[in-house]
Amino acid sequence: MAAPSEDVDEHLSKIFTPVGFEYYPFKIGWYNEIVDPIFKLDYPDDTLAYIIVSTPGMFEKAFVPYVCRLNAEDARDPVDQCIDLYYQKVKEAFPDHDIEVIHDYDLHANRRPKILVQTAGHVAGAAYYYQRKDVKNDPWEKDQKIFGVSVHPLFGGWFGFRGVIIFKDIQKIELEKKEPVDCIQGDELRIQVLEKFTYHWADNSFRDIIPVVEKYSDEQKVYFNTLPAERRKLLESLGIKIGQQDSCKET
Repeated sequence: MAAPSEDVDEHLSKIFTPVGFEYYPFKIGWYNEIVDPIFKLDYPDDTLAYIIVSTPGMFEKAFVPYVCRLNAEDARDPVDQCIDLYYQKVKEAFPDHDIEVIHDYDLHANRRPKILVQTAGHVAGAAYYYQRKDVKNDPWEKDQKIFGVSVHPLFGGWFGFRGVIIFKDIQKIELEKKEPVDCIQGDELRIQVLEKFTYHWADNSFRDIIPVVEKYSDEQKVYFNTLPAERRKLLESLGIKIGQQDSCKET
């Protein structure tokens, strides 16, 4: 079965855009051609996929209203559950298509990631994935581990990759490959963001490597900086009561 990607885009826009998510299409082959063999996805190169991005607005537009409707006894991670809700909406919108969702946190039995979301985000044009190889005059020791980091042209580091949606039965479509915006020019800033992310990621300073149009709210920063086991107590302290819709504003 085949369908124009424009039709898919229209449905995804209705599901994701109002609640603070972005979506970017790519072909599986674009991803497979630049990852190591063990990370390749077992689909034809022309298979249509989308990387899903949560923007700063997702917390207030999608997450908080979801928490208010959540079963207070459910112990799973509320953020993961919230995102799963929207993935389910996608599946319901396309009942005749064969869809696979790979979450950003999904692992194989050997603990290897099922998808390299930063690479997928790069080939889809969502955010530039800066790596050590992007620095011309490498200042680090040969055996020094330097982690790569993705930078969004509008949100800097204030965003998250939430997984990939694969339309397994949509192939051989016309899809223009869009390069990600290279928003960090020159070795000095590239070295700075790579070192900030590698050595000081917890202070969030890497996220502001470029001017941004929006960043996480104070409540969102505190939430994601809180240990998962303590997050439910934190929500209560913020006046967001799990399972009580009258404690939240509906979107």
